[in-house]
Amino acid sequence: MVNLNKEDVNYVYYLAGQNLKKIRKAKGLTQEELAIASTYSLGYIMNIESSKYMQSISMGALWQFSKVLKCDIRDFFKPLD
Repeated sequence: MVNLNKEDVNYVYYLAGQNLKKIRKAKGLTQEELAIASTYSLGYIMNIESSKYMQSISMGALWQFSKVLKCDIRDFFKPLD
């Protein structure tokens, strides 16, 4: 896990990325399958889910991922276990 303070602007990207990874895996999808279904590139999804690289992500991208994964967009902002 990255050592980020919740006050760090990058924390929200880390939180959304780790929750995306958790939800995607729970739905049984690979990164490649999510990329195809969402029309975002595999590299972009890999960067979002990375615990080392803080990829920015738009609300539109999160909305598209929530549609593909059939989850509430708010699920991407739930506290990590």
